Amino acid sequence: MHSYNSVFKDESKLDINYVPSRLPHREKQLNLLNQFFRFATENPGKMTQRVLITGKIGTGKTVLTRHFGQNITKEAQKRGTNLHYVHVNCRECKGSLFMILQCIILKFSPNFPRRGYSAQELLQALMQTLDEQKACVILTLDELDALIRAEGSDALYSLTRVQEDRTTIVQRISLIGIIRETTLLDKLDPSTRSTLQHNIIHMDDYSKIQLLDILNDRVSTAFQDNTIFPQTLNLIAESAASLEGDARYAIELLWRAGKYADTDNSRVVLPEHVRRASESVYPIVRKDSISKLNLHQKLFLLGVARQFKHSGAAYLSMGEAENAYAIVCEEYGAEKRGHTQLWKYVQELSTLDVIKTQPSSVGQRGKTTLISLPHVSATELERELIKTLGA
Repeated sequence: MHSYNSVFKDESKLDINYVPSRLPHREKQLNLLNQFFRFATENPGKMTQRVLITGKIGTGKTVLTRHFGQNITKEAQKRGTNLHYVHVNCRECKGSLFMILQCIILKFSPNFPRRGYSAQELLQALMQTLDEQKACVILTLDELDALIRAEGSDALYSLTRVQEDRTTIVQRISLIGIIRETTLLDKLDPSTRSTLQHNIIHMDDYSKIQLLDILNDRVSTAFQDNTIFPQTLNLIAESAASLEGDARYAIELLWRAGKYADTDNSRVVLPEHVRRASESVYPIVRKDSISKLNLHQKLFLLGVARQFKHSGAAYLSMGEAENAYAIVCEEYGAEKRGHTQLWKYVQELSTLDVIKTQPSSVGQRGKTTLISLPHVSATELERELIKTLGA
């Protein structure tokens, strides 16, 4: 009986909710968060803080705050401080302050009635509960965009001003807001906006090199040894970098590629597994796009697809692509075009995002253009091209 060998060692390390012990290229932002909240462990209750974290999808906003939350609560436990970190997704709470407050208060008082209170009454009940338990909270409102869209300034005004009259009492709640579209802050009244914009941490897009570092970290904990080679990871990083440096997409692509490898009973994750995974996550190459290509663009692309399929490589040189194209031309009885025309085809296909191009690395023999298929399976592309060429 055939034994099943997975490429994975622990695929939970690729789960969207997993918080790694290290955050490559986010050390500066983590240090800034720690500085903003030093008082929470050193002088708990003496003051409150509000921080806004901005950035596009996949820039690490959520994992940064969860990582920070784990660390600061551990430090608080060492010091004997009753500090809690609570992370609430505003979108999952339908942008409702009532549902957000209900979610928070149930963490401290699980038997608290779920009905019969307004949002303002829940807020006062939360403050009373925290006073009774002598607890302080760092509350992160993830996807703050949803709350602002649904309730405008009122909800955030209530949260930021609930402790104003407690100048001689322990300050219980600090806030972290995570937001993608900072233009939404313009919908807030000037007072609330000023309160939130005092401390801003912006998360820049990840570069391809940074994405490779993140992927290598995850591979070391999630995959068996020697199951993923550099060219495979490079293809994943390239694909994610083309989507504005989306690390979340890169990690999902890595996981799906591993799943395709397991489906094929492969002991390694190949570039073709990445292409198939990319096609299922982010299908860029549509049938109508291929049908609109001219004959020689299709023949060139068919040669590229076949070469990738048979070689198992992540990249082809321009010379390899031209040779593959020449073979396809013979098969279809077409007179092959010259290098200059083929180079134009490569540029046009790259513009359409069917292929990607990059210069060869330093140290490679000679200088050439490297071609990749980051978003579509070579097998599927070959099948679609054969259909259109036979039509």
